[in-house]
Amino acid sequence: MSIRSGPDAWGSLAKLFHWSIATLVIGNLSLGLWMVDLDASAQKMRSYGLHKSIGISVLGLMLLRLLWRALDQRPPAPPGMSPLARRVSRVLHGGFYVLLLALPLSGWLYNSAANFPLRWFGLVNLPRLSAADPVLKQLAQSAHEWLAFLVIAAVLLHASAALKHHLIDRDQVLRRMLPSYRARHRAQPGDSP
Repeated sequence: MSIRSGPDAWGSLAKLFHWSIATLVIGNLSLGLWMVDLDASAQKMRSYGLHKSIGISVLGLMLLRLLWRALDQRPPAPPGMSPLARRVSRVLHGGFYVLLLALPLSGWLYNSAANFPLRWFGLVNLPRLSAADPVLKQLAQSAHEWLAFLVIAAVLLHASAALKHHLIDRDQVLRRMLPSYRARHRAQPGDSP
């Protein structure tokens, strides 16, 4: 499988970014919803540390994904997809990317304004985005919570759209992002036998 995307499928690097980020986001949203109800304990502190580290990982992977997306081609929309549906798809994907950057950034800002240190998996100290500020802390916390619920909605919408393409439209949109999918190679001028 090619590292680069082609006309029939996403490349292995795009798939790696997609599924790694999806796994981390879904896991971290679940962890976030679970940990807020924990009583004050060492387990709660470890959970928060893990949640923050995963969030920073998502931020880093999203930045790398956007860089790769600027360098890589994307498979075309399936035949028969209306221009309006293509525009809606682009807008929703763009919004999803913005949310997946804004969510970890709001958490980092919340952490900074709350005057907590931020250590990525206990290995790297990250700089504060602000000085301690109770008003900013409250705003960032609210933003982080709202963004989390918007990301949950976006994940559900994204998964529903993928299933619609697969089950109703019966096109290759879902299949070409699956790790096991290999596009049929079409001979190109200059290919050797």
